[in-house]
Amino acid sequence: MEGGLVIEKETIRTILTYSALVDRLKEAFDPTLNYTVPERHHHTMESTGGTLLLMPAWSSHEINDGKAEETEKRRAFMGVKIVSIFPNNPDRGLASVLGVYILSCGMTGRPLALINGTELTLWRTACVSALAARYLVRPDARVLAMVGAGALASHLIQAHIAASPSIETIVIWNRTHERAHLLADNLRRLPIIFGSRAVFASECLEHSVRRADIVICATMSAEPLVLGQWLKPGVHLSLVGAFKPSMRECDDETVKVSNVYVDVPAAVAESGDLHGPISRGVVSRSDVIGELADLVGLKVPGRQNVLDITLFKSVGSALQDLAAAQLLYELTSASNCLLGS
Repeated sequence: MEGGLVIEKETIRTILTYSALVDRLKEAFDPTLNYTVPERHHHTMESTGGTLLLMPAWSSHEINDGKAEETEKRRAFMGVKIVSIFPNNPDRGLASVLGVYILSCGMTGRPLALINGTELTLWRTACVSALAARYLVRPDARVLAMVGAGALASHLIQAHIAASPSIETIVIWNRTHERAHLLADNLRRLPIIFGSRAVFASECLEHSVRRADIVICATMSAEPLVLGQWLKPGVHLSLVGAFKPSMRECDDETVKVSNVYVDVPAAVAESGDLHGPISRGVVSRSDVIGELADLVGLKVPGRQNVLDITLFKSVGSALQDLAAAQLLYELTSASNCLLGS
């Protein structure tokens, strides 16, 4: 791409931190930052079982306050992510989610960066979940149960440790137990875990959920995995998979006993975890306490006591992608300047 940056996954893993991205995502909900987020295009390819998403967003921030440190944050950007989701890709040795992100100048349309959309999606999905956790997880949370051992799982675990340093034990469950053991082995080698946190692979989902203070699900399950009767008082659930009405990661009882939050309104209509219980009258739309922007803006309460069961359902948005892409562009540009390239 002439004149622009190409940001591959290796660069993302080198220059980005979970804490920095969580902070940037929080900033993206600043009401003084003028973002436009059109409805995303969602196409199902019946013949292949795949899903194609087109997710545009742009900002129109003006620099007129003279604050140099605010310059990059308030520049005008526009971007679009083209992402495909093929649930059976792991059987082919590929990630389920593949994509590319194009970041451009919001004033001229000049392309600025071509970003690995797959890696960007993994990081921003994990950090959106971790941002919500800042408001919904108990401060004394010790045990995290990870349901699913796909490409997103490691990012979710690391992002949540950054948001909740009190975590001491990570328990991983996956339908294919070998993948849970492999993820556990890989996590034990990470500096954030090595020597300071215990990591286990479990073959019993119920036991894993019953002991957890935080339960994270990142699967494409069509049937509920987490049951409400397993949940102990004070647990927090983060459901980041199951992005279609036909998919479920939790049962109706889970939703019924939880204080429910979503990242964006689309999570109510698009996810089976919420769309199903609402359509069946188990809960109503008004039972959803608020969106992530409401939490960040303190318009709705987060966790109010240690016994609350909280549930955060996310499906992602183009605003989150744009904020992450903008941060990556800034960090990569600064790194290139330091290297003299």
